[in-house]
Amino acid sequence: MLEELRIRDLGVIADATLPLGRGLSVVTGETGAGKTMVVTAVGLLLGARSDAGTVRSGAKSASAEAVLKLDPGHDAVARASEAGGEAEEFDGVAELVLARTVGADGRSRAFVGGRSAPVGVLAEIGESLVVIHGQSDQIRLKGATAQRHALDRFAGAPLAKVLGEYQELFAHWKSIQAELETLRGEARERLREAESLEAALAEIDKVDPQAREDETLKAEAVKLANVEELRLAAAAAHEALIAEEFGDTGDATTLVDAAKRALEHVAEHDEELGAAAARLAEVGFLLNDIASDLSSYQASLDTEGPERLSEIEERRAALAKLIRKYAPSIDEVLEWAEASRARLDELQDDSSRIEALDAEVLSAEATLRKLAAGISKARLKAAKDLSARVSAELKALAMADATLVIDVEAGGQLGPHGVDEIAFLLQPHSGAPSRPLGKGASGGELSRVMLAIEVVLAAVDPVPTFVFDEVDAGVGGRAAVEIGRRLAMLARHVQVLVVTHLPQVAAFADQHIRVTKTSVRGADGKPATGFTSSDVQLLDEAERVKELARMLAGQEDSESARAHAQELLDDAKLLPRP
Repeated sequence: MLEELRIRDLGVIADATLPLGRGLSVVTGETGAGKTMVVTAVGLLLGARSDAGTVRSGAKSASAEAVLKLDPGHDAVARASEAGGEAEEFDGVAELVLARTVGADGRSRAFVGGRSAPVGVLAEIGESLVVIHGQSDQIRLKGATAQRHALDRFAGAPLAKVLGEYQELFAHWKSIQAELETLRGEARERLREAESLEAALAEIDKVDPQAREDETLKAEAVKLANVEELRLAAAAAHEALIAEEFGDTGDATTLVDAAKRALEHVAEHDEELGAAAARLAEVGFLLNDIASDLSSYQASLDTEGPERLSEIEERRAALAKLIRKYAPSIDEVLEWAEASRARLDELQDDSSRIEALDAEVLSAEATLRKLAAGISKARLKAAKDLSARVSAELKALAMADATLVIDVEAGGQLGPHGVDEIAFLLQPHSGAPSRPLGKGASGGELSRVMLAIEVVLAAVDPVPTFVFDEVDAGVGGRAAVEIGRRLAMLARHVQVLVVTHLPQVAAFADQHIRVTKTSVRGADGKPATGFTSSDVQLLDEAERVKELARMLAGQEDSESARAHAQELLDDAKLLPRP
């Protein structure tokens, strides 16, 4: 809801603050006083195109600022946060400030929640908050998308349930169609990929590498390349342990055995030496084991000759080829092969997958057609009801012969919202051709059409704030009273701001705002050039009577005019509202 609107140096308004509230607010004033600047200010805050011509003469820039009170979870609050702005919260209500400046040079700047933002962000935020119906403004229901949305909301829960089911299936249908097209479109590429994987896996299977085989063969190759050196070392070590020819000192096992026997002779006299003898016995056993291992090692070296080294190098060359082509190591080559087998299975399953998807697409399309038929039926019923209700409203708004025609034509192509093409048309009188909204009707007539539609839709498709400019153009008398009643009815559901020149409409207001033009005069009594300005004032009850008297007779001080004005106010309170 618009809580407050501030305007500075816009048109003839130098500085004004409009305190707005719930319900119906009207703006009145003499012709040329600047009433439409209120609508212009709101338009700027909704991202409308700026015009340097609206900047007050002599001013460097014009500005408009609005304070909105919203639910903290409202989309507008989230969008403002995304743009870097902030909305302050008080007692569970979020307060968001929107601002727009227009320089005398035509440059414009926008601010959302205290932060500079692109003008487009204002438009995005305002789209869900305020709707302007004016002589030259865009109207909410001009586009086909908005018209379809309005009709669907009017149709209510029965349509929403079927439409939700349809849209869920439609998304799945489009998804499997895309997959099917991909499979068919990439058939050749996928065939080439399969052939490439088959050749690679055949090459790997032929070599049949084993885990860590490259490392194992490398170690064995190093060993065989140094076989003679290894044999000499093993032989020398073996001879040192168990020598075939004894020298002066003998081999290690002989010396250890001699030491053990020397201690065993005296072990009975000292336990410590007995223990040492036992340990030497263990050392002797260990030396014999090592000597035996060295003997076996030498024998194995004799059996592994150049032939084995040649086999190893040949095997390593085969493994190295796989590593160069597929992965940095044999273990990673094996991992790649495992993943490639899974991919090959997937590629080879294309034909059966295509058949399954074909069947699924046909089945989903058949179901979508049935659901779309149900959606069309519900829309046709809702269109008939909505058309009748709006046409009845038009009769009370001085458009007795006008009819709102809602065309629902089922096309052949399935879309995200069904198969229907929806158009809101206006038939000005019986026998005349129906034309799209916005064509073939004057600005005032179009505003009344939109008022009639909004009154009917308000209960099911509300926007927080509506602004009507010249909705009462070209009407008077009883029709003017009916316009006022319907604006008041709309204001039960939403906030309504109306610029009007009719006292019958203004009488229904919950807040009455008057714009008054003043001129500074020179010494000769003539208006000083460039010093015309307008003041904005929220009227109390007595001031409303005076303003209505001015609007009725142009004589706010006339007792009879004031009596008539009071009568209008009293009647507005008493008249039943549809």
